Amino acid sequence: MRSTISLLSALAKSGAASRIASALAALLVVAGFAFPAFAQENAGDLAKKLSNPVAAMISVPFQGNYNDGIGPLKDGEQTYVNVQPVVPFALNDDWNLISRTIVPVVWQDDIFPGAGSQFGLGNTTQSFFLSPSQPVDGFVWGAGPVFYLPTNTDDLLGADKWGAGPTAVALWQGEGWTIGMLANHIWSFAGDSSEPDINSTFLQPFIAYTTKDAWTFTLNTESTYDWESDEWSVPINFVVSKIVKVGNLPVSIFAGPRYWADTPAGIGPDDWGARFGVTLLFPRK
Repeated sequence: MRSTISLLSALAKSGAASRIASALAALLVVAGFAFPAFAQENAGDLAKKLSNPVAAMISVPFQGNYNDGIGPLKDGEQTYVNVQPVVPFALNDDWNLISRTIVPVVWQDDIFPGAGSQFGLGNTTQSFFLSPSQPVDGFVWGAGPVFYLPTNTDDLLGADKWGAGPTAVALWQGEGWTIGMLANHIWSFAGDSSEPDINSTFLQPFIAYTTKDAWTFTLNTESTYDWESDEWSVPINFVVSKIVKVGNLPVSIFAGPRYWADTPAGIGPDDWGARFGVTLLFPRK
């Protein structure tokens, strides 16, 4: 098991983390002064909404992730940023349609012997949730379709497959706590026939606690079961986040460690990783 010092050293050696951090800082400065003031909402309330995947609030997370111990020799590494805009649409007084998009920007090196380095886009996951506009006794739910789009710019950054399936989320919020589960299942239906079919289940149970001064402590897993290979990928994430303001713009800054409890044999990642980034928040007026 690698120490935290070893992990930070690997991040610095890759150079990817510093480039990502510089880009995020520049984005915050520009966004903070380019956008007008939004609704003056309590920071603790904003943090609580951010823990709800189907909250009626526009948010744009830039979620950085670092993994190493990849490949049969355990010497590959990967840094990627998930750009994850969440946009709600009010269908009427009772129902919202929530769009959640995940577009990965990936840098990786030596994920198997002789692979070299790749940089570019991975595949996009697009979800839509039909959700009641108001919770009932603290309970919130949403359900709809999920789509898997082959936007990868390199064959080693994603499968050349189109996929789709159902997705759903259910959660409860009360007295600072958020407890819930997000899940989906994707089957491939088109694409390169020479590549393996996609038949995977994604499970994301989560628990978060938000303080009155807008600190949030979140524990989750983002587990994927591949029904074709009968293998699990199980990262466990612990993230600490804080709502602050940059100019007129409220943002959430977050970071924390990740531990890989299970990964496909000979593929990885292995042991420890990290998550870090910022989320831009656009409360309704």
